[in-house]
Amino acid sequence: MSEEYEGPVAPGVVPAPGMRIRVTDHGPYSVTGDVPLVRVEIVTDEEGESVAWRETGRIPTDDDYLLCRCGKSRDKPFCDFSHAIEDFDGTETANRESYMESSVSIESSGIELRDARHLCAEARFCDRAGGLWNLVKECDDPAIRALAEEEAMLCPSGRYLAVDERTGEPLEPELEPSIALVEDPALGVSGPIWVRGGICVIGVDGKPYEVRNRVTLCRCGASANKPMCDGSHIGAGFRER
Repeated sequence: MSEEYEGPVAPGVVPAPGMRIRVTDHGPYSVTGDVPLVRVEIVTDEEGESVAWRETGRIPTDDDYLLCRCGKSRDKPFCDFSHAIEDFDGTETANRESYMESSVSIESSGIELRDARHLCAEARFCDRAGGLWNLVKECDDPAIRALAEEEAMLCPSGRYLAVDERTGEPLEPELEPSIALVEDPALGVSGPIWVRGGICVIGVDGKPYEVRNRVTLCRCGASANKPMCDGSHIGAGFRER
């Protein structure tokens, strides 16, 4: 693929130039283009609800590197080719529909909320204050609208997308083009690979998935929606370290 990206792009997203993540055949993610690799964790409040992200460190890398996606590497987050020993089945099962095609609009007031349930990575930012799906019905109240927009934008997978009803523009957070390794201290598990800022993900067949601002990729090996995360790391009790 040329550096000039010409594949599908979600509305309002600008593809990160030169940065690519390639899904290899039953193997790791091949990352090229000098993509920063960082560690983040989900911050919870006194009631245990997810409220923010905290960056906890940056990992030195070469311009190109391989990230484990089978969950078995002894050198996590990097691949040590354990997938070959474990006979890892990395078959992609995620569909290639665009976000707008695969999401539904939730009844709301003041903003439009779209929901692509199959992208959920179980980060739980949408649970606060009775749930995002309920908050959007009361967005005539500026304070409630602000909270609803915040919850939607904190969602790492982009399952939820708030759209300004007046302008039709997606309300997206500004994210550094980077890969973040998610930790979930409240549940004691390691979460997905969070792809941020419009980085292109390319399937084994060489075809790109739609470029979005927020994407979560499986790194525990258990997702039924590969290469996307479906929250299976929780039930699997996946830990990077």
